[in-house]
Amino acid sequence: MKKYFAIVMIFMLTVTLNIAQSQKEKAVQKKVNDLISQMTLEEKIGQMTQVDYDAIKANIKDIGKYFIGSILCGGNSEPDDITPAGWANLYDKFQNVALKTRLRIPIIWGIDAVHGHNNVDGATIFPHNIGLGASRNPKLVEQVAAVTSAEMRGTGVQWDFAPCVAVSRNEKWGRSYESYSENPELVKILGAAFVKGMQGNDLSDKTSSLACVKHFLGDGGTTNGKDQGNTEVDEATLRKIHLPGYISAIKAGAKSIMPSYSSWNGVKMHGNKYLLTDVLKGELGFKGFLVSDWAAIDQLDKDYKTAIEKSINAGLDMAMIPNGQGQKNNYIEFITLLKELVNEGKVPVSRIDDAVRRILTVKFETGVFDNPLTEKSLTPLVGSKANREIARDAVRQSLVLLKNENNLLPLSKNLKRIHVTGKSADDIGNQCGGWTISWQGKSGNVISGGTTILQAIKNTVSNSTQVTTSKDGSGAEGADVCIVAVGELPYAEMIGDRQDLTLSKEDADAIQKAKSSGVPVVVLLLSGRAMIIEPELNKSNAFIACWLPGTEGQGVADVLFGDFKPVGKLPISWPKNMNQIPINIGDANYDPLFPYGFGLTY
Repeated sequence: MKKYFAIVMIFMLTVTLNIAQSQKEKAVQKKVNDLISQMTLEEKIGQMTQVDYDAIKANIKDIGKYFIGSILCGGNSEPDDITPAGWANLYDKFQNVALKTRLRIPIIWGIDAVHGHNNVDGATIFPHNIGLGASRNPKLVEQVAAVTSAEMRGTGVQWDFAPCVAVSRNEKWGRSYESYSENPELVKILGAAFVKGMQGNDLSDKTSSLACVKHFLGDGGTTNGKDQGNTEVDEATLRKIHLPGYISAIKAGAKSIMPSYSSWNGVKMHGNKYLLTDVLKGELGFKGFLVSDWAAIDQLDKDYKTAIEKSINAGLDMAMIPNGQGQKNNYIEFITLLKELVNEGKVPVSRIDDAVRRILTVKFETGVFDNPLTEKSLTPLVGSKANREIARDAVRQSLVLLKNENNLLPLSKNLKRIHVTGKSADDIGNQCGGWTISWQGKSGNVISGGTTILQAIKNTVSNSTQVTTSKDGSGAEGADVCIVAVGELPYAEMIGDRQDLTLSKEDADAIQKAKSSGVPVVVLLLSGRAMIIEPELNKSNAFIACWLPGTEGQGVADVLFGDFKPVGKLPISWPKNMNQIPINIGDANYDPLFPYGFGLTY
């Protein structure tokens, strides 16, 4: 009887919630309809225009003049003051201009917060997606997204160009670390978790932000791993491998999606009406809006006006315009040409109205009409100790132990001397990788706050333990153990494409010097993908794939010294040599160095 009563109560609660949601949606649609009925064509096209900060910062009044709907800070576009307060002040300054327009439609501000609010000095920087994929933990990913969102809102920004639900099928691809896995099932689970964490229970909550799922569709499957390349597969394969992450993200409530620069069998995604409109908006029932990638519509045709026509008619709702005045294809040109296309009957008014309806609906759902300015109570929480503890946990859950000869790990905290070496042992920039303050990232002290691996080791060992250090692998003689931190230097899209994934000579030499010292060697590999490591693996006694852990190096020390047992499992297949790439689970003659799902523990 109690069980029956519980079932009835759950049913009634579900019905009540559905009715409330339906009423809320109707109220939003009434507001949208009222607003659209008052809008001129110029105001509608303005809502479809997203301008990069660098392109408009000298002409801020253009926000009002052209009714601009969105601003972004993309790549290296950022304010002079990149502190949380500096970002918040910039956001409010621009928003106040939008609020003085005739209809007082606020802007939404987009940013690539792909592993924390990574353009803000002092923010919490999490492991890149490949590391989160190794954790296999959707609750953790949800936490990471929630913290990222709250730190964003503390700077005014309320729209994140994340999660990336690419299914990376080739380690040569320079965006491999932005993918959770080569396995679409894992991508599907973790992508949905990120959307839930970013958007919260209610998109209008003060700590919630709009997620943007990217890059639709097949960006991780291009031939030879070429960025912005061509995904040459049949439709069944495209759907099986690359579509599941979008289906789950839409079910999780995603309201914005970014098409890919890449092509499917020679057709650019930004002009693919079948996939953008028929499949995404039609078959999958996506009710949100599509925003282009950085100047991506330019690639559709040498004639910019024709490129705009192709993309908007294919289903694009908002165009990301990075160029400034005086440069080709700037936002004023986009607005002028789109208006011409409508007046010429080449872009239907119905297509414009559909795009604007989608954009305004999401704006109302985010609550930006009611609360357009920065939530200043959140600003001091950017990079807080509590947030860094979540990042530290993400680091330790992401590490994958590949080798542990004679149970060398965990190390004792009371050893007489530990030698720490390698170019990445004391380098926060190398730990974070690309998309950290600058687009491509860089080595060195790029961001304040956080802990390097060397600092973390010193924090962890006993007062009686001597920690010595060098950069090149030298000086380990006589130590109880030598820890060598090596790997890739920071990079991001395009620049990160590689035809050779062997370790650099600098790294190989450092490991060789450590080996020649005669002491046990622990190698920590910091990388955005699997690399060719067999020679170095054989020279080590223990080997950990640390991926790109972010600012909280203490999580690495937690695992090294046994405060946390390794739980990470490979989210990708690890190749023996370059000739094996691409290698993915399910391949015929599957014979990797380490299989998908591999990971030792203590």
